[in-house]
Amino acid sequence: MKKKFLCALLFSIVILSCQKPKDFVELYGEISNPASDSITLTNNKGFKKSIVVSSEGIFSDTLKITEGRYTLNHGKEYATIYLKNGNKTSFTLDTEAFDESLKFKGDDADKSNVLVEFLLLRETYINDDLFDQDQDTFETNIDNFKTVFENLTSNYSSIESSYFKEEYELFDQIKDYYKRITDQRLAIQNELSEGNPSPVFEGYENYNGGTTALSDFKGKFVYIDVWATWCSPCKQEIPFLKEIEAKYHDRDIEFVSISIDDESSSGSMKKAKKAWKTMVDDKKLTGCQLIAPNGWKTDFIADYKINGIPRFILIDPKGKIVDADAPRPSSKKLIKLLEKLGV
Repeated sequence: MKKKFLCALLFSIVILSCQKPKDFVELYGEISNPASDSITLTNNKGFKKSIVVSSEGIFSDTLKITEGRYTLNHGKEYATIYLKNGNKTSFTLDTEAFDESLKFKGDDADKSNVLVEFLLLRETYINDDLFDQDQDTFETNIDNFKTVFENLTSNYSSIESSYFKEEYELFDQIKDYYKRITDQRLAIQNELSEGNPSPVFEGYENYNGGTTALSDFKGKFVYIDVWATWCSPCKQEIPFLKEIEAKYHDRDIEFVSISIDDESSSGSMKKAKKAWKTMVDDKKLTGCQLIAPNGWKTDFIADYKINGIPRFILIDPKGKIVDADAPRPSSKKLIKLLEKLGV
């Protein structure tokens, strides 16, 4: 009997030792308040996989992948997840507090959880106001961000330092981006300086009907928002712009939004205009809503050297430039500027 038991045990050990390692990852979990019926995984090498999420928020699938980081999308939110064949990985989240509630468990879960914490730090330290700061303040804030991140990684000592190469490269990329922005602003200020006559536009289609020209606002300050329906940073400014418009509703200032939606983003100008009008309706956009006739190629856009949006412009009642790269609605500097001008 004893010999039979030992033989059976030995046979089991041999069988187990001969099994191939799993060439797939098991991914499962639960989403509270699901925003859609799927999650999507992608990477920068062309991989894309959708996983069905039930009405209760449950999902489960097996994936044959290349080890590394993947972008996890659900609804309009995203995160980064580390995947490796042979692993069992799960996560839970609540879409009402996506980043704050996202938690990974299972094999190599720390490699995903640390990236969630990094994203939360990034949202704290990297915002639009950061790029309005003087260089010394900017450098200090970025260095503080880097120090806090270094402290974070020390809590994950089991993860090799090379894993954080992308994050450490980001700090230099942010500094390079700041330099490009400040150089661009300097060039704009030199060529479109305060007091010079503003480039003009005319015949722009107005959401309320007819066409509009810059000259229609003569005698008032004009605050122009150049945006597009596909631009996320543009849409983030909408609530702040509405607040500013409400605050200065009875003042000598007009708020003009110029969409640069065109066929390059929508396939045709007809579709671009439909997307523009739909968003004006859906977002209940206020102020004067116009669309540029040729998107980026419109003369007014080119004359103001606009190669990135959102872009804001302030013009005085005589049609002269006050600021060709004016503060955003979300910046406290805008209110200070308008108060200084006596608007």
